[in-house]
Amino acid sequence: MSFDTPADNKKFAEKFNFNFPLICDTDRTIGTAYGANVDPQKGAQRVGVVIAPDGKIKEWHARVDARAWPAEVVGRL
Repeated sequence: MSFDTPADNKKFAEKFNFNFPLICDTDRTIGTAYGANVDPQKGAQRVGVVIAPDGKIKEWHARVDARAWPAEVVGRL
């Protein structure tokens, strides 16, 4: 998920060959709800959230490395 526009996210996804769309949160509603928008002047924080199939938050991490986080989560699942 990103605070960027759909056009910016599309370019980013194409650059890195993602086979899925990125969620755009341009009004920062979702990011604020999940604690990724603590200081709007600084931009988004890299938080990690694992959501269970029932929609409940299973894990929440205050800081994650965006490059390593996906593999870490997949490794635990």
